[in-house]
Amino acid sequence: MSRIGKQPVVIPAGVTVTINKNQVVVKGPKGELSREFPPEITITQEEDKLIVTRPSDHRHHRAKHGLVRSLLNNMVVGVSEGFKKDLHIEGVGYRASLDGSKLVLNVGYSHPVVFEPPADVSFEVDKSGRELSVKGIDKEVVGELAARIRRVRPPEPYKGKGIRYVGEYIRRKAGKAGKAK
Repeated sequence: MSRIGKQPVVIPAGVTVTINKNQVVVKGPKGELSREFPPEITITQEEDKLIVTRPSDHRHHRAKHGLVRSLLNNMVVGVSEGFKKDLHIEGVGYRASLDGSKLVLNVGYSHPVVFEPPADVSFEVDKSGRELSVKGIDKEVVGELAARIRRVRPPEPYKGKGIRYVGEYIRRKAGKAGKAK
């Protein structure tokens, strides 16, 4: 039995879940998410819990069991609390700013890089322009957008310049050794 899959998903107060065959709609104070799940995995609601069961111990059923439970949990957490990814910009002259709801990055290119936020996603930038946050209700969208922002200027190992996640460790290299005389 899957350790993740057999754990029930607790539904907090203020969140409603609608199950229609293999389509699940989760509504909460932050918004609404819906997703279609594989038809062979059964999702049932008992009071304030969602229980995910699989029909057999076949390999593909076992693989989907924990996945479906994790996706359901992420939907419930997203509409109740939301998700946030923090990024840090390191480098001389590197900074981020907001233009309305758009994120504008100046990271050493001849042009600024502009990101348009998808629905239910917002950006926050601190006063220094060095710390930025991506916030939203869908964990997948928030993570992918943060990864796309990091990909604009990934951190380099010699000086550490670039965009990195807060708490990410960048392995540093020594650089050139001087000529011995």
